[in-house]
Amino acid sequence: MIDDDPVVLEIHGTALESEGVKNVLTLSDSRKAVQFLESNPVSIVILDLMMPHVSGKELLPVLTRDFPHLPVIVMTSSDDIETAVTCIKAGAVDYLTKPVEIERLVLSVENALHVNELSKENRSLRDCLLNDHLKHSAAFDAIVTTSKKMRSIFQYIELIAQSDQPILVTGETGVGKELIARAIGELSARKGAFVTVNVAGLDDNMFSDTLFGHKKGAFTGADQSRDGLICTAAGGTLFLDEIGDLNETSQIKLLRLIQENEFYPVGSDVLKKTDARVIVATNHDLSALIASKKFRKDLYYRLCAHHIHIPPLRERREDIPTLLDHFLIKASRTLNKVRPTPSREVVALLSTYNYEGNVRELFAMVSDAVARHSSGLLTLDCFAGLAANDGKMPNTEFLVPNNALDDALYAYFGRFPTIKEMEEYLTSSAMSLTNGNQRSAALLLGMARQTLSKRLGTTGVEGT
Repeated sequence: MIDDDPVVLEIHGTALESEGVKNVLTLSDSRKAVQFLESNPVSIVILDLMMPHVSGKELLPVLTRDFPHLPVIVMTSSDDIETAVTCIKAGAVDYLTKPVEIERLVLSVENALHVNELSKENRSLRDCLLNDHLKHSAAFDAIVTTSKKMRSIFQYIELIAQSDQPILVTGETGVGKELIARAIGELSARKGAFVTVNVAGLDDNMFSDTLFGHKKGAFTGADQSRDGLICTAAGGTLFLDEIGDLNETSQIKLLRLIQENEFYPVGSDVLKKTDARVIVATNHDLSALIASKKFRKDLYYRLCAHHIHIPPLRERREDIPTLLDHFLIKASRTLNKVRPTPSREVVALLSTYNYEGNVRELFAMVSDAVARHSSGLLTLDCFAGLAANDGKMPNTEFLVPNNALDDALYAYFGRFPTIKEMEEYLTSSAMSLTNGNQRSAALLLGMARQTLSKRLGTTGVEGT
């Protein structure tokens, strides 16, 4: 805040800090503004227009030119519309008339902080996209991947990790939502604990007691007061998993917690504040839950200030060989066995499997296979799930050709063909080469004319 009136600086500074806007710096001599801003990193500037030496009118264009990333809020006793328009055209994000209502000032500051945060994210995102690098790759060591999709997610996480806004993590079961949340917690620079709560199956009483704690005597058996996990996460991160299963009453309480950063312990009328950062995760389609009136729309919009969607394993199959090798090492160490070598058939079929349980399912399959194997080679016999595969056709789109013939097959079919497709292809080609003569086509195919005739009847290819 730059204002020549020390009383105004003290009143407004105290008011902002009481509303949670910390680290308010003040300056009463506008001549020192540029030097001050060069040596003190700030997020926004509140500038008085009427000051001696250098007025706010003179200083505003200098600030917007030399510090274009800083939102400037103009504050003055003049309510002249022309002055307000001039200030907005000069780059001010807001214009406040003294005496300023505290609620109006706080709202303006919050909006300006949001503008600054978006600007910072945009600059960082541009740098990441142009340079394609991670500044803190060690934070993602627990997530085994070579996928470009996952790398893009990591870059986005680096941008938002230090934001105070809640984060929504979505994705199918087993994709690694908690690992993503922990990476965010590690990058957030928060000194508090990372606390995980699975809210699935919790009724409102259990949710409230688990999260907010209770006062002594709040209910039968409450012999002493107990802090909830939100207190444990003070200065850190609270991760709420399976948020899509939360009942409506608990949703209302969570909404208040996120909006106001405050809560009531069970049985208490004393309001408590929290500075824990909230991350939530779900494998549900929240849009569908909102449409069916099972999830509050206002809570959804508060939660998805930042949204991370983790793609399923079948959409990043390039990760399967790396994950297979990682899980073979991990399972072998756990079972005190020598790491086996997977056969070519195993690698091929694992690369085509659908993985409804995603990475978690792959780990379970590999662990079970390592437990079953007894020789140095890991074969299909060790994979009970692969043999069944629920009768589903494997996805061969991502298999890599090994020779010229394979290349030709992939070029024609777009993937590895089935035997039936190959039979139909050979039959059709033989009939084409012989101009529809069944006897000659049968000789080319090495089969009896009657057999070919039957096949033509099922494939719909005409002949003579």
